[in-house]
Amino acid sequence: MVEVTVRDGEQLERALRRFKKKWERAGVLRELKKKSFYVKPSDEKRVSRKKTMRRLARFARYAAQ
Repeated sequence: MVEVTVRDGEQLERALRRFKKKWERAGVLRELKKKSFYVKPSDEKRVSRKKTMRRLARFARYAAQ
């Protein structure tokens, strides 16, 4: 759970900005989107393989330079 305490004399907008940054870093929205619908295990494997291949291709391009 993301929690931010408002400091003495701190503006509410600044505290809200700190909360939003913590919320993004914690990955709450990403997790919510991921769990919003069911993904078959075979589809998960396919997507993870595709991500891995992209990452390896990107690494190979950087290594070639």
